[in-house]
Amino acid sequence: MYSEIKERPEDQGARKIIAQHLVKNYTLKEKNGLFSRKSKKLVHAVRDISLEIPRGKIIGVLGINGAGKTTTIRMLASIISPTSGSLTMNGVDAVKNHLWVKQRINMITGGERNLYWRLTAQENLRYFGSLYGQSGPMLEERITHLLDTVGLTEVRDIPVERYSKGMKQRLQIARGLINNPEYLFMDEPTLGLDIMIAQEIRELILKQAREEEKGILLTTHYISEAEELCDYIYVIDHGEMIAKGTKQELRELFVQDLSLEEILVRIIRKSREGEEHEEGAVNNESRDC
Repeated sequence: MYSEIKERPEDQGARKIIAQHLVKNYTLKEKNGLFSRKSKKLVHAVRDISLEIPRGKIIGVLGINGAGKTTTIRMLASIISPTSGSLTMNGVDAVKNHLWVKQRINMITGGERNLYWRLTAQENLRYFGSLYGQSGPMLEERITHLLDTVGLTEVRDIPVERYSKGMKQRLQIARGLINNPEYLFMDEPTLGLDIMIAQEIRELILKQAREEEKGILLTTHYISEAEELCDYIYVIDHGEMIAKGTKQELRELFVQDLSLEEILVRIIRKSREGEEHEEGAVNNESRDC
C-alpha cells in the first residue's frame, strides 16, 4: 500500500521533487479525407525536461501557449505518466507510487473550474477533504482555518455561484490546501483577476512557501508575477528546456538591463533561430547528397 512507503533516510534533509529527462509523446489519429483511412501522427509534447522543486521555494515555468507547461505539470502531479525519464519525490519513485504522491500534492488552476457552484464554500471544502480521507472535527477545524486564511469566513454558507471571480479563486486556493500538501502546482492562479485580488493571491502564495515551507511550481503569463515570486525560473518552448536560472542569472545572458519579459522574448527568439539554422543545414546536406 502507498501509505506504507518510506522515504529514504538520506533524503530527509533535502526534500524536493526531482524530474530528470522527462519525455511525453502522444500518438494522434488523423483523417485526411472523407473516405481515407486515419493516419497516425507522433506528437512530442515534452522533450527531455529536467527540473527540481525544493520545499520552501517557488519555481517558475515560463513559456508561451503550447510550450508544454501544462503537460509538464500533469506529469509532475502524477496525473499522466511520462513516456520516459524519472520522477522522484523525497527520494520515492513518483511514477510507480503515484497514489502516495497524490496524497502529498495538490493543484490550483486559474479560472473558475474545479468547484461545485451550487454548493457553499464550506460544503465544497468538506467534499474535497473527504476525497483525501479527512472527516470529523479535524476536517471541520481545517475548513475553518482555510476559510479564515483566504478571507471567506463571512460567506462560508453562500453558494459559490453567487461569488465574484476573485472570491472563487480564493476558494480555489483553500481547496488546493485542504490536504495540507507538501507541494503545490499552480497553473495561472491569477488569470483574469483584478490587480487587488491578484496581489492578495500572490501574498498567499508567498506565505505558503516562506512560512509553510511548501514547494511551489508556478506557471504564469504575467511576467511581473514571476519576477516578484519566483526563486528560480525554467523557460520552455516547443516542449524543450531552453533556459534556466535565477532572475539575475537570466539577465546576465544579455548585456543590457532588460525586464524579465524582454529577456523571455529574446530567449525564445534565440532558441527558434537556432532551430531554423539547424533545419537549414540539414536541408542543404540532403541536397548535396
